[in-house]
Amino acid sequence: MKSSLTENLPSPTQESSQAIGVFDSGVGGLTAVRKLVNMLPNERVAYLGDTARVPYGNKTAATVSAYSQECVSFLIQRKVKLVIVACNTASALALEDVQRISPVPVVGVIAPAAEAALGQTRSGKIGIIGTRATVQSGAYQSAIRNLCVNAGLEREISVVAEACPLFVPFAEEGWHYHPATRLVAEEYLAPLKKAQIDTLILGCTHYPMLTDVLQDVLPNVQLINSGEEAVAIADRILHEQGIHAAQRGMERIVECFVTDKSTAFMSVAERFLGFPLGMAEEIRFGKS
Repeated sequence: MKSSLTENLPSPTQESSQAIGVFDSGVGGLTAVRKLVNMLPNERVAYLGDTARVPYGNKTAATVSAYSQECVSFLIQRKVKLVIVACNTASALALEDVQRISPVPVVGVIAPAAEAALGQTRSGKIGIIGTRATVQSGAYQSAIRNLCVNAGLEREISVVAEACPLFVPFAEEGWHYHPATRLVAEEYLAPLKKAQIDTLILGCTHYPMLTDVLQDVLPNVQLINSGEEAVAIADRILHEQGIHAAQRGMERIVECFVTDKSTAFMSVAERFLGFPLGMAEEIRFGKS
């Protein structure tokens, strides 16, 4: 299936040595950073977690857009060469607004994950889990439908979406194998199991931390990691524009910024990232 995800991008005026910017409403986007570091080890990463205003999933579209534009503007000021919006809610509600203000390519997580799910499914039955805002936005459903139309797919695709808000605190608490997580997963995923999906989009960057439980509840279902799929598209853009980093040099591999440095942030962040992060710098936006 031909992809249009890298079409109509800004011209490559940025330097290859510049960092890749990643932002999320909290720590969840570090699961995407982990993939980015493993896949593109020469690249430097500037990560911004809007921890003072997390979660985005219970806020209005206008508020999510305003917050997202502030976050991306900060990363642009850091002179990044590309931005990954690793927040599913921001990608669902604010991606176009963010892309309008950005002089560099901005990659969301919705379209890449939708494309991957269509490539994986054999039965045409796709599940989506995410925050209430992401699910209610219909962004994944629309992306899948548009990709089907653009690709001229004639087979019927059915999509079942479920909000799973408790998965976020479970992931941050480190309850990846806890009995309570399993019980809640059984409840949340029951409609998806009944629908006999064969592919499930993890529509929140926290959810990959719960992969073992999700796979245990849905053993024959292919899981799509939305953050990892966005990284793959970012890699494609860097290749097409010729701005992959040749080498990283001596700089710190991940430079981390947060809008509120809670005592638990570093331990949770390093659990999501998979390696020591170092110190995070606290920044402030206006009155937030």
